[in-house]
Amino acid sequence: MAEIEIRLPKMGESVTEATITNWLKEVGDSVEMDEPLVEVATDKVDNELPSEAEGVLVKKLYEVDDVVQVGEVIAIISTDGEAPAATPDTGSEPVQQAEEKQMEEEVEEEVLAAVEAPVNGTTEIPKSGASGRFYSPLVRSIAKTEGISMEQLEQIPGSGENNRVTKKDILAFIEGGGGQVSTAPAKEVTKKAAPVQTQTAAKSIPAQKAEIHTPEIPVYEGDEIVEMDRMRKLIADHMVMSVQTSPHVTSYVEADVTNIVQWRNKIKKSFQEKEGEKMTFTPIFIEAVVKAIKDFPGVNVSVSGSNIIKRKNVNIGMATALPSGNLIVPVIKQADTLNLVGLTKRVNDLAGRARANKLESEDIQGGTYTVTNVGTFGNVMGTPIINQPQVAILALGAIRKVPAVIETPSGDFIGIRHKMFLSHSYDHRVVDGALGGQFVKRVAEYLEQFDPEREL
Repeated sequence: MAEIEIRLPKMGESVTEATITNWLKEVGDSVEMDEPLVEVATDKVDNELPSEAEGVLVKKLYEVDDVVQVGEVIAIISTDGEAPAATPDTGSEPVQQAEEKQMEEEVEEEVLAAVEAPVNGTTEIPKSGASGRFYSPLVRSIAKTEGISMEQLEQIPGSGENNRVTKKDILAFIEGGGGQVSTAPAKEVTKKAAPVQTQTAAKSIPAQKAEIHTPEIPVYEGDEIVEMDRMRKLIADHMVMSVQTSPHVTSYVEADVTNIVQWRNKIKKSFQEKEGEKMTFTPIFIEAVVKAIKDFPGVNVSVSGSNIIKRKNVNIGMATALPSGNLIVPVIKQADTLNLVGLTKRVNDLAGRARANKLESEDIQGGTYTVTNVGTFGNVMGTPIINQPQVAILALGAIRKVPAVIETPSGDFIGIRHKMFLSHSYDHRVVDGALGGQFVKRVAEYLEQFDPEREL
């Protein structure tokens, strides 16, 4: 029987794993080439993965809610168009190989545990407890290192086969206050939320994981406990990682955008009739940002260890609030090659599809600089968190009518002007105050120099 391995494809430069959310086919079902096979979710977007072969689904290697690393095999399809016969010998070779691999891993874990034993000096954890449940060498090694007793192990709900405690389960227990941090049992809500957070945090900030202790939060009568949804958990983890990765500095500039407001009010009706698109302020602001990046390309970089990666393309991410309250950042690719009409159409398209949950993986990949419009919610300014692996982000404040001093050849006078604040947060490892401040000042200058007689 010819078999094809279906692997989790790469879905973005910073995406290393995805969660299985729904299998669209069951074992024994026929599958066509490019037919949707499984739904997965990342911290960026939800996707349907098409089948890479035609045949019959003979094996699913992961279940719903399992977290899978990019490149791992998630399913096997038989290309001869027949499901395997229900005999003990069918697939015995792959099963035997899997069992042998598991035995090898367990032997390696036993050796590792034996090597660490003299250092830890903790009571040895037996292979099974009073309940008769088996504990793998890896789980026992983690329990020993973290000071978790057999009594505590017996209390941990297992997500593995036969209620077996997995690495994910015990790490969730530790994150929830188990082990040496606290001997109190973890709250049920914490147990459910922790696995996703623990896995991501372990990859993002391994050096600090052991030093970060989340305090136990009291719950009072009348309080309501609501578990974060998957996207909120991943956003939270990404934000924490960004703050721990980049030393944030924020510079502020106020810009007079009176010319832009008056020009938009003048052309927005005719523009919509001609182009079928609404002219918002966002593409006008992005146009100014792109021009400033061309002047100061030092903000269009990423940091990899001690190396600086200078980005060739100017790909602008635009933070977009979703109806659910979560946030996503679709990307305008090669924004420096688009005129204002092109930017307007691209902004409207991405924003519309983001709110309708119809973005594709490529729509949220490759950003080199991000803009977030906090003025949408009436905020005059903000201190945005950098969208890793970028090194800078610009917050656009609300446009307000304010009294201002207007300089003229015949003297100064007070007038009503439309003004807004620009807040520029940047990574001080590679962007110093001079560059960060000059960049945002240049954006303001481009906005203030906008031609009120401009033709489209």
